[in-house]
Amino acid sequence: MKLIPTPPLKRSFWMESSDFEAAISPTLRGNHEVDVLIIGGGFVGLWTAMTLKQLEPDARVMILEQDVCGGGASGRNGGFVMSWWPKIATLRAFCDENQARFLGEKAERAIYELGEFCAEHGIDAHFQQKGWLWTATTPQHIDTWNGTLTACERLGVHPFERLDAEQVARRTGSAVHLAGVFERSNATVQPALLARGMRRVAIAQGVEVYERSAVTKIMPGQPAQVLTQQGAVIARNVVLATNAWAAQLPELAQMMVPVNSSIVITEAMPARLASAGWAGGEAITDSQLMVDYYRTTRDGRIAFGKGTGAIAFGSRIGPVFSDDRASLELTKADLRRTYPEFDDVGLTHGWSGPIDRTYDSLPVFGCLNGSPNIHYGIGWSGNGVGPSRLGGRILASLALGRNDDWSQCPLVGRNCRRFPPEPIRYLGGSMVRNAVLRKERAELGGKVVSGVDRFLSRFAPAGLEDKG
Repeated sequence: MKLIPTPPLKRSFWMESSDFEAAISPTLRGNHEVDVLIIGGGFVGLWTAMTLKQLEPDARVMILEQDVCGGGASGRNGGFVMSWWPKIATLRAFCDENQARFLGEKAERAIYELGEFCAEHGIDAHFQQKGWLWTATTPQHIDTWNGTLTACERLGVHPFERLDAEQVARRTGSAVHLAGVFERSNATVQPALLARGMRRVAIAQGVEVYERSAVTKIMPGQPAQVLTQQGAVIARNVVLATNAWAAQLPELAQMMVPVNSSIVITEAMPARLASAGWAGGEAITDSQLMVDYYRTTRDGRIAFGKGTGAIAFGSRIGPVFSDDRASLELTKADLRRTYPEFDDVGLTHGWSGPIDRTYDSLPVFGCLNGSPNIHYGIGWSGNGVGPSRLGGRILASLALGRNDDWSQCPLVGRNCRRFPPEPIRYLGGSMVRNAVLRKERAELGGKVVSGVDRFLSRFAPAGLEDKG
């Protein structure tokens, strides 16, 4: 399997604020032999490595990262630390009640564990557990969460509380919000600081980390052989933790597609945010399929993101996932529509990034066909900061051949819907994406949605939340 290294993405505001250049691991050189080789130094790869060292302290565990840890999706997302309760109905589609509740509870617990991890290891990742507001910004979106709340009630859990229009408008600082629900357990972080802090802890625990060490070839076998431009590794087990970059492998490309999401950052304005009423620190999303997600930063900025859904032919990770002007303009327009009173506030940063979207927006784990020692965990679909903790447990158990709740959980080897091959993937995906964009723009403007756009929108993959 040949892999093509990609140039580093445009640095996010988070990465530029992390002083990552002060601590970069060496490039891999020479020949090595390890028990577990992890390809990818983001949240999934780092959690997997640390979990492996906890379970098998004497195991030789290595991470190869083509850029720097946090340089990919882990250091350029919105920093939302969420649970899987918003996806409980989707979980129930392939889990029984006990399995769904297990995954829901563990994903919620992972949020608290992240705060505890940062405190224990002195990682100032701006962890703030102030909850998440799931809102409606059009009449069509009001109560679309009812099915999710009902599914939770059937499991005997009540993670959400309803808010009326006055409450949600006051807590978000914006009158565009018409209703909402609140999930108290959720948190926000500065994701690049978290990734760099996790890297430091992993190295202290004995994990070998090599940055700027892009993998160029994987040769399956027992053991597998992995090549970089200046080194080679013989590994008993390999873990692919490459997020959207996994689309280079045809077998994995069938299960996910990289889609664009973009974020803009305002100038700092803490006093104006407080006067607008947006001082609670909550994370916020609306109910569009091309979701708007936003939060404030420690120094009083708005970080406003939009899942614009743009794709690239062949799922190549290139400019559309780094600095896509069209997507950034869509994001800026939604920021100005949501907070018109801040139209005079300048934007200091803007960037794009890839999301490895599955059809149902939940991850899938397994091993490559014919290669039981090459494991993967893909499809985080924009919600990986918190659940990646569970992904690390699953992948560590798979790599060690353990028979436990993690290796046997329903996310492993599940039969998920496949995406079509090229050129249908790109042409059809672009057609559906444009229909969704027109549909949601019409709804926001109070206009009638065309029948064609409504029909085509049904073929879009599921969103961040299960919506009725």
